[in-house]
Amino acid sequence: MAMISDFDLKTLVCDNGSFGPDEIQQISNAINDDFSQFGILRDAVNELEISESLTPASATRLGVCYYLLGRFERSIETLANSDRGAVSYFYIGRSHFALGDFDKAIENYKIAEKSGYNKGRCVLACVEAYRNAKDLDAARQALDSLDGPIMHEAEYAYQYGETELATNGLSSIVEEWFERAMRADDTHPGALFGMAKENDRRGNDDKAMDLYRRSAKHFPSHVGALLNLGLLYEDHGQYDRAQQCYRRILEVYPNHKKAALYMKDACASDDELFDLEAEKAQDRMSQVLNIPVSDFELSVRSRNCLTRMGVETLGDLARSTEQELLGSKNFGETSLIEIRDMLTSKGLALGQLAHESRPEREVDRSSLTPEEAAVFDRPISDLNLSVRARKCMVRLRMNTIGELLRKTPDELLESKNFGVTSLNEVREKLTSLGLKLRGD
Repeated sequence: MAMISDFDLKTLVCDNGSFGPDEIQQISNAINDDFSQFGILRDAVNELEISESLTPASATRLGVCYYLLGRFERSIETLANSDRGAVSYFYIGRSHFALGDFDKAIENYKIAEKSGYNKGRCVLACVEAYRNAKDLDAARQALDSLDGPIMHEAEYAYQYGETELATNGLSSIVEEWFERAMRADDTHPGALFGMAKENDRRGNDDKAMDLYRRSAKHFPSHVGALLNLGLLYEDHGQYDRAQQCYRRILEVYPNHKKAALYMKDACASDDELFDLEAEKAQDRMSQVLNIPVSDFELSVRSRNCLTRMGVETLGDLARSTEQELLGSKNFGETSLIEIRDMLTSKGLALGQLAHESRPEREVDRSSLTPEEAAVFDRPISDLNLSVRARKCMVRLRMNTIGELLRKTPDELLESKNFGVTSLNEVREKLTSLGLKLRGD
């Protein structure tokens, strides 16, 4: 397994070297070892998205990474325009499976096999799809068609155990297959999940939690393992850990309804047991975050840059990244060092709260028709902007037209490489929709 220190995930995604099952496994391993690498994967995808020379091979990388990020529909669309190699077909199949279209998944797994993807992997993927489509006879026939080394691998034993479970219910035979899978690979997430469910059913909470944790450690994470682990944490009053489980799901699948519901319940339960000292600590932190930057001795250049960016408090700075600051005109390394030192003096750091967006000024929709309001939620890509303007949208982390409408012309002009020509382009595109920037 590649160690984090020896592995550059962003380079692997964005460069033009080889990209196949081994490299995809390297990405998964890196995120297994350190989930913060998931954010690096997102950044790498953002960079690849705005590449001016997206070749068919690059489209394969991008499509597979969309799958890893849980963007399954975009994965299918992108891989359809890729090099159409074995990897592309296999991950089109994986994405269709994730979306519940098992027939399409099977169709693409079979094409992937014909195109040279590992036969055993393709057949076992078909077994999983057949089983979820309730075609247990086809799943059993596919398993029986395999021979050779694949039959000694953990995935074969796991799929056999799951198929036996779906056919005949829980039995000692099912447990034996899961145990066989774990003997072949004691990190196999499916086998760990299967054994965890059985211990959970028997009331062996400690054993079940250990197995769920080991299963959930893998990326892409087993959603069932994270949900069940979160529920066990709640049963034991560990609401903060339960929230971590649900948050892991929502980071990859933001629209997962069950995870969102469980998160809401866990937060409500946690609030009831909120520790007074933690509340005091939060109050102290809030006071620090609300300190105006004007209270500090800063150079005129730094102060002017922060004013133009709308940065008023230390909290605003803690929610900003170095890249965002350096993206502002006339903001250089000297100003960056000055800002770092200021934050350090208060126990803060740039980007520390980057996951928290600064409060945005809401656009008044009260006078809009339902059709006009729907425009606000459309993706910015619908504006068909030029490459330069699109790159600016990415740097400003804007995804929807509504987010763009919250910006003033001056705020857009603050972004590097975004000039009057780009501003006029944006205005023209918005005008065609009967919209305009804030302040126009």
